[in-house]
Amino acid sequence: MLIIVQQDMRYVYEIYRQKSFSKAAQALFITQPALSIAIGKLEASLGMPLFDRSTRPISLTPAGRIYLQTIEQTRALEQDLRHQLDDIRALRTGTITIGSSHFINACILPEVLTRFNRQFPQVKLNLLEGSSHAMARMLEQREIDLTFSCDEAVIQDFTSTPVFTDTILLAVPQDVPCPAHRAQYSMTAADILADRHLAPDCPSVDLKDFAAEPFILLRSGNNLHDRAIHFFREAGIKPTVKMELSQMATASRLAEAGFAATFLSDHLVTGESHLHFYRLSHPESHRTFHALTSPKRYLPAAVKAFIDCLK
Repeated sequence: MLIIVQQDMRYVYEIYRQKSFSKAAQALFITQPALSIAIGKLEASLGMPLFDRSTRPISLTPAGRIYLQTIEQTRALEQDLRHQLDDIRALRTGTITIGSSHFINACILPEVLTRFNRQFPQVKLNLLEGSSHAMARMLEQREIDLTFSCDEAVIQDFTSTPVFTDTILLAVPQDVPCPAHRAQYSMTAADILADRHLAPDCPSVDLKDFAAEPFILLRSGNNLHDRAIHFFREAGIKPTVKMELSQMATASRLAEAGFAATFLSDHLVTGESHLHFYRLSHPESHRTFHALTSPKRYLPAAVKAFIDCLK
């Protein structure tokens, strides 16, 4: 009968994570010979190797991949147990790991995190930052508890709750001449902060009028990049892209400096902005973001409370 020992699991997982016996030994605070002997005994008991030592870096054998799946399932069960015990303690302790984009971390979450922390000061909050696709992968792998997305292709794979909306605006540098036929569509930051762009009678621009303008776009893999491409395609124009960036805030600052036009969320507009803003008619200029959790794992009460706080 095969008995899976916790220490063996820890050794195998660390070697897999480090892709090296020597680095794993250092992380485990044991000698490399001792680690090699322990893994050798384990492999002998299994009757097959777990690691392919001929590759660089070291890799798992088919048996090793099966063993690792068991480790990950065990770790997930242990994590669920800790979460359920935290619930019993009525949120007097616990941890929530949130992963989201720079835009959400900087523009949406600060007030929510502060409000939640005041209500549940003993719950530890961890905040990670990365692309929405990267965060979705981490949620699927149970490395985070919660993330956000407005991409239907991503949302459908998780348990979702709509939590906020935004509107994408065309932002044009102040020193770009505004022809008379555009003037009626132009809005200031004060107009955006007053929600003029959300009024039913607010006119929308035709993106064709800006076909000659250079643009700053976000990089491929970012939701706003995909939507911008749809905007241009629907308008039947091929834009001049001066630069692609990973952060919307950087695109905003460059546009403010007069570098090129860009697309911005209305949540990013402040009273200090001097850009000209235009409403877009394309339906994809309106986004609904959902809080995503894994349907495959127990949902801690702390995460439920955080989602309620978001709503």
